[in-house]
Amino acid sequence: MVELPPGKVTQSIVIATIAAFLLVAIAGWGASASLYGGFIPARVSGLLQVPGALPVWLTPLSATLLHAGLMHIAFNMLMFLYIGRFTENVIGGAASAVLYVAGAYAAALLHWAIDPLQTVPMVGASGAISATFGAYAVFYGRDRTRGVGPLSGYAVRIIWLASAWIFVQSLIGIAAFGGGQVAIFAHIGGFIIGLALARPLLLWRYRKA
Repeated sequence: MVELPPGKVTQSIVIATIAAFLLVAIAGWGASASLYGGFIPARVSGLLQVPGALPVWLTPLSATLLHAGLMHIAFNMLMFLYIGRFTENVIGGAASAVLYVAGAYAAALLHWAIDPLQTVPMVGASGAISATFGAYAVFYGRDRTRGVGPLSGYAVRIIWLASAWIFVQSLIGIAAFGGGQVAIFAHIGGFIIGLALARPLLLWRYRKA
């Protein structure tokens, strides 16, 4: 059995996310919470006003605390608890928090860029977790995968991991949303920022030491 390294920041995020999910579920606030706290591209574009909603700049973060159902949050938190603790073990707690927040905003940014008129709230921590998964792929994705054409084995491995992650997330999303829309590009945006920030955050950790 794999022994997970400690990860205080990862565990804190998981606890906060589960607590928010339970609060919303018990109070019966699901629909209103998504509207007021979910990320809505049309709000960013100035095409939709939601009285009483959180400031639009805050919704990429608040959306990570909202989930469509038990399957949605269970899969996200189990995956994050695993990859998050390994990633935190490499870059440290502060950098892990920065990575998670950056992933949330990168996911929202690409989701908005692809469909700025979208009025359906985006909820879930998948984009933020995708950033952590991207960093995890950088640190732990080395194996004997063969290159394909101009792509190195390392690049092929990362592409495979990204594709598998997005595919599984899509299946979970379809099940959770009853066949509704799945924010594929939010996952891609998070994963890309995770790849981009992995090594800079590692350097940041040791420069602080």
